[in-house]
Amino acid sequence: MLRRLVLVPGLLVLCSTSAWAEKSDAEYCAELTGLANKFVSGGGGDGRSFPDLFTQEAITNCQKGNYAKGIPVLEKRLRDSRVTLPSR
Repeated sequence: MLRRLVLVPGLLVLCSTSAWAEKSDAEYCAELTGLANKFVSGGGGDGRSFPDLFTQEAITNCQKGNYAKGIPVLEKRLRDSRVTLPSR
């Protein structure tokens, strides 16, 4: 019985420690946004580079806190542009 009492608090510490190491969706989305602004180009023909409309919409979703819609699109656009994604 004593072993169980010692084991449970130890597991709680491990679980809470790993949660601290993970980035929040907001932080991750912000990193993806920075990379997308730098590396995902929709062209423009005038020598300037800017993200395409799908990427812009995903960035807007991230800014509004709608991470479930923004993150997958940004990840795909970055992968398509052969950009290494940041760790989560």
